[in-house]
Amino acid sequence: MIRRAELDSLPVRGAVPALVAALDGHGAAVLCAPPGTGKTTLVPLVLAGLTGGGPPRRVVVAEPRRIAARAAARRMAWLLGEAVGGSVGFTVRGERVVGPDTVVEVVTTGVLLQRLQRDQELAGVDVVVLDECHERHLDADTVAAFLVDVRGTLRPELRLVAASATTDAAGWSRVLGGAPVVETAGVSYPVEVVWAPPARPVRPPHGLRVDPAQLTHVASVVRRALAERSGDVLCFLPGVGELGRVAGQLGGVDAEVLQIHGRAPAAVQDAALRPAEHRRVILATAVAESSLTVPGVRVVVDSGLAREPRVDHARGLGALATVRASRAAGRQRAGRAGREAPGAVYRCWSQAEDARLTPFPAPEIRIADLAQFALQAACWGDPDAAGLALPDPPPAGAMGAAREVLRAVGAVDSAGRPTARGLRMARLGLHPRLARALLDGTAALGARRAAELVALLSEEPPREYGDDLAGAWRRARQGGDAYGHRWRTEVRRLERAAKEPGASAAVGDPVGRGPLSDDAAAGLVAALAFPERVARARGEGAFLMASGTAAALGDGSGLRSASWLAVAVADRPPHAASARVGLAAPLDEETARAAAGHLFRSGEEVRWEGGDLVARSVTRLGAIELAARPLKAPDPALVRGALLDGLRAEGLGLLRWSQDARALRARLGFLHRALGGAWPDVADDSALVDRADEWLEPELSRARRRSDLGRIDAGQALNRLLPWAGGEAGRLDELAPERIEVPSGSRVRVDYSGEQPVLAVKLQELFGWAETPRVAGVPVLVHLLSPAGRPAAVTADLASFWAGGYQAVRAELRGRYPKHPWPQDPATAEPTRHTNARLRR
Repeated sequence: MIRRAELDSLPVRGAVPALVAALDGHGAAVLCAPPGTGKTTLVPLVLAGLTGGGPPRRVVVAEPRRIAARAAARRMAWLLGEAVGGSVGFTVRGERVVGPDTVVEVVTTGVLLQRLQRDQELAGVDVVVLDECHERHLDADTVAAFLVDVRGTLRPELRLVAASATTDAAGWSRVLGGAPVVETAGVSYPVEVVWAPPARPVRPPHGLRVDPAQLTHVASVVRRALAERSGDVLCFLPGVGELGRVAGQLGGVDAEVLQIHGRAPAAVQDAALRPAEHRRVILATAVAESSLTVPGVRVVVDSGLAREPRVDHARGLGALATVRASRAAGRQRAGRAGREAPGAVYRCWSQAEDARLTPFPAPEIRIADLAQFALQAACWGDPDAAGLALPDPPPAGAMGAAREVLRAVGAVDSAGRPTARGLRMARLGLHPRLARALLDGTAALGARRAAELVALLSEEPPREYGDDLAGAWRRARQGGDAYGHRWRTEVRRLERAAKEPGASAAVGDPVGRGPLSDDAAAGLVAALAFPERVARARGEGAFLMASGTAAALGDGSGLRSASWLAVAVADRPPHAASARVGLAAPLDEETARAAAGHLFRSGEEVRWEGGDLVARSVTRLGAIELAARPLKAPDPALVRGALLDGLRAEGLGLLRWSQDARALRARLGFLHRALGGAWPDVADDSALVDRADEWLEPELSRARRRSDLGRIDAGQALNRLLPWAGGEAGRLDELAPERIEVPSGSRVRVDYSGEQPVLAVKLQELFGWAETPRVAGVPVLVHLLSPAGRPAAVTADLASFWAGGYQAVRAELRGRYPKHPWPQDPATAEPTRHTNARLRR
């Protein structure tokens, strides 16, 4: 029997007429409804015609998480007085509960993405509701873009609803082609905010590490909340490891402690979502932020931490990183305490820190590995994703790295179009790396063994399984824990997929040597999935991966004696010199070379190393050097490039610089600063190296080693940069003379090395010189020297100096140098280099 009272009490009911009208008029709408209003449960039932008497329609509801999909289906079935699998069903990876009468199906966005690749028209579906759009998961953004494309090209009658508790309504309206925005107010109860920062500073999170002092503080705040408030406590933590550690510190509390996360057994998830007679502490990851109503919760304890994906494209390393949760996430979490009655949120940070938090979480498309998205886009017919209506465009660098991965695993051709193999990969519901491992691993090992190993790689096993992939495989086979149950379910799915007709042959089949042991099989599959991470031993548990990243095993690892490893899981902590290996398997060089064949290189290498050229014939697997021998006659082009690298690394001092050459460089630098135009910039070494073709040839191409560079006359070479074509080169001595003749008849060198030209000359040689000389219109800075050549005064205005400063200098110099002439009036005196006695001769 339909529970009319519960349905009628849901606040979103008041917005249903406007939503239906928007869909009738535009075909799409954005629904903004606070948590607890019934947007996830009532709206699909109304749109399907199961309540309210509307026309019957088939509705698909897309949720970002499996736990939310199952919970939403169960809630809707309960409201209809039915069991799941009747009018309402659900499909998540590895589990499908639907029946012949199902008209509302709740699926994960990943499942819907696979369906769209198989059937772009979504035949038989009338309405799609995209729930929790604000979370900005990559699959959800991709599904939205594909559906907009379907409406625009194939099925204009398909209706779309983007629903969220807190979202960028205007942005989603644009994505849906100017769709109307329908808003509804919720029945929210007041939530008191209690600021509960740690008494002493804790270390900020980095990588996956959270300061144990922070977790101890969170546990103490949970105990405080239990003592100060009534009702169940919901505590948000960033990951499964933190859930376990905080749970371990809550022993003895007068409440049942439950842990909710995406990998928790369904029975535990269901228990947390049902009312309980006893008091509970529910430790949860972000899965409980939205979509789910946890009954009985009156208090939220928020650690203020979250997990986001990070990827190092250059090294092929991807991982989750612990970050400070956004203010939007904090509001979502706090709202859990006010779903059913007034509540409180204990925030484990200060109010001042709250103002510095980011407003919203980063969209996954900006920070995640985009290989799977790039394959989906290519299979959709838009390899660059340029024509997709995405809320945020994918970063160009991440897309470029993704396409490189797809080409390496044979998923796309050189133009970015999907191959037949790539089309099959896209339908496996796996990352392309794992899809490659499943297809090629099946060819080598058989579907069952390949599926078992890929299932281990698709969901990292618990830490207690150890770092040996083959050992973890054996433990999963015999284990009766929650992970083992999920693993066996995924193995069955992958085995069926691997046996489907149309399997393509392996790319560079790496086996053919008879049945492989578990260790060898594990190494093969891990290397197929992560070829950039095949690694060769350096000794003492240290390895070098083909990507060029150093990697290290833990001290107690049983893999330390392996000569080669296939690294399945690794992360590189901030500022660490090498990556930490979390899961790996031994393999041999032959398998490594076959699995990472696209990284195999053999040829000449000429490098600037240790201050000179090193020329070798080298065979490499990525950054791993397999073999090398000296090269007697290296390619001249490679030699020239290496010499340029040497000039960049050590500077132009490698050339022969005479005094005249240095002076010429300074003069040219001055003219560039003073006049610009055709006069070249010669001040910066790197800029000159970049112009080597213009001034260092043909000498550079003839050079074969460091000593040859030292024989290149830099001054002669610099002359080639003078502006000969326009005739300006002929004016070099006029505009920036090397020497200036002073009144005494001496020709004094001008120093152009500073910002202003400098003429250093004995003061007595300038008697009678009233005007300061200029070069290229710039006054020369005159350094007036004593008879002994020591600085006596500096001026850029000789006339002013003779009229004023000279008398003070004269008085000092007369005392020190009485044998030299010091006339009262220097303007009319005869310039000289000599003493009084010499002048009298």
